[in-house]
Amino acid sequence: MTALRVREMTLGDCDRVSEIRIRGWQSAYRGLVPQSHLDALSVSEDAERRRGWFTRGDGGVLNLVAERDGEVLGWAAHGAYRDGEARTSDAELYAIYVDPARLGGGVGRALLTESVRRGTAAGHPRMYLWVIEGNTAARRFYERAGFQADGEREPFEVDGVQVPEVRYVRDLTA
Repeated sequence: MTALRVREMTLGDCDRVSEIRIRGWQSAYRGLVPQSHLDALSVSEDAERRRGWFTRGDGGVLNLVAERDGEVLGWAAHGAYRDGEARTSDAELYAIYVDPARLGGGVGRALLTESVRRGTAAGHPRMYLWVIEGNTAARRFYERAGFQADGEREPFEVDGVQVPEVRYVRDLTA
């Protein structure tokens, strides 16, 4: 087995990234969002949207994948922090998902480490992220990586059900 490698995502990764994202949602958010929503998620529809976003991308979002032996095992995306419609000088981790069968193997840690490294290198003073309040496993993961809840909360609605999110932040230093 070769070492884990983190690289920038390519258009050819879209199908696998969508599979990881959808299976990640169905695994991580079971019991936190309505099951009907999770059951309705479609890998093929997500991949089609992702290919469109990827080809129209303006360079504002950096998509990373982690792979081993040519197999993509996880995906992360980050860019400028979104404060409503405005972008700030801070960074935001928009998403990070690992193939549920590969959780605990360092894939998420490698993706998060590389996102933080690139955010720091780009001169962002902080990195923010939003996480579903009830997702205790993800919250512990971020806390172990130096992120802390800053007290901000945001309503998030899924199929008519309120699923509050909390904001986490980490200072980035060169």
